[in-house]
Amino acid sequence: MSSPAEPALTRTSVAVIGAGPAGLTTANLLRAAGIDCVLLEAESREFIERRPRAGFVEEWAVHALARHGLADRILERADTQAEFEFRFDGERHTFRTAELTGRRHFVYPQPLLVTDLAAAYVDRAGGDVRFGVREVRLHDIDGARPAVSYTDPETGARHRIECDFIAGCDGARGVSRAAIPAGRTRLTRYDHGAAWLALLAEAPPSADGVVFGIHERGFGAHMARSPEVTRYYLEVRPGERAEDWPHTRVWDELQLRLAAAGARPLAEGPLRERVVLDMHNYVVEPMSYGRLHLAGDAAHLVAPIAAKGMNLALNDALLLAEALIAHYRGDDRGLAGYSQAALRRVWQYLEFSQWLSEVLHGASSGDRFRAGTASARLRRLLGSPSAAKAFADLYLGEEADL
Repeated sequence: MSSPAEPALTRTSVAVIGAGPAGLTTANLLRAAGIDCVLLEAESREFIERRPRAGFVEEWAVHALARHGLADRILERADTQAEFEFRFDGERHTFRTAELTGRRHFVYPQPLLVTDLAAAYVDRAGGDVRFGVREVRLHDIDGARPAVSYTDPETGARHRIECDFIAGCDGARGVSRAAIPAGRTRLTRYDHGAAWLALLAEAPPSADGVVFGIHERGFGAHMARSPEVTRYYLEVRPGERAEDWPHTRVWDELQLRLAAAGARPLAEGPLRERVVLDMHNYVVEPMSYGRLHLAGDAAHLVAPIAAKGMNLALNDALLLAEALIAHYRGDDRGLAGYSQAALRRVWQYLEFSQWLSEVLHGASSGDRFRAGTASARLRRLLGSPSAAKAFADLYLGEEADL
């Protein structure tokens, strides 16, 4: 029995930090393969299952989850979107992605996916998960036997988990990336020079799918979430606060920026979320150090311009889990190549996000050159079948490695 000064000890194969899409997917795949793992999460289960986040899952990701028995509810419940609209100069331009690619977006908010993945790991598989942990620390991540320690939120006792590997899936502000010694990774950041006011309205959608409004006053967007809830975005000046945008101002700007001939007026309703997001990206290279492997926002952040963040987290998790499973079957090539394989899709999605950002923000940039080139890109996109096909492939995400 441990003395009061000694932390309670657990031994496992993989310690997974963070119960978002990346951490839960990794834990589910490891558990299904018979590999011991412990999942640690700083928040409560109720919190992570309600936290508002992204809403689009790419078809390749749904297929990948389905192969592991993790997509039943997505396939049963999710709406799919086969097209979207650009609105500019008072006109509507429909872009039919399904016709161009044969694929669709699945509309499935991240809290629902997290709920499904948590149920699969905790309730059905009996996985070891510890919610509400405090003071998480990583130890000896470049040694043969790394460990994770934490404080139990109820007893205040310290616990230590010794393991073979650590999957750091705890996001941009988590402890995993911070545990890597200075100079052992490189962080590259890109700022789009814009900010978005993210809004969640208790109002029915006013269009069938996504609407991108390009306007000299700023970008605006409409994204259906459910029959009763709609996600909106408004471009605002960097540094503005959500409090600067009261109810009336928000709806006046949305009505203006998304107006177009033949479009019905927006259905207005209470705003239950108002958050200003700076549009920036970052990448950590490599995504591995010693026995620690990063996944999701711990390794990279993609601004929500192209709805890629959750899909990259799932890609990381699938690659990492498969590499860990292969290791325990005697093949270390996947772990050795994990970072390089994951970063291929990361950089491809970052480039697409940057390209789309110029299209969406050029008109409001105040820069005649940016506005002119953004308009040229948009005309080419709408007028060239080959350009449209290439765009649609990236917008929906391609199943093959990029």
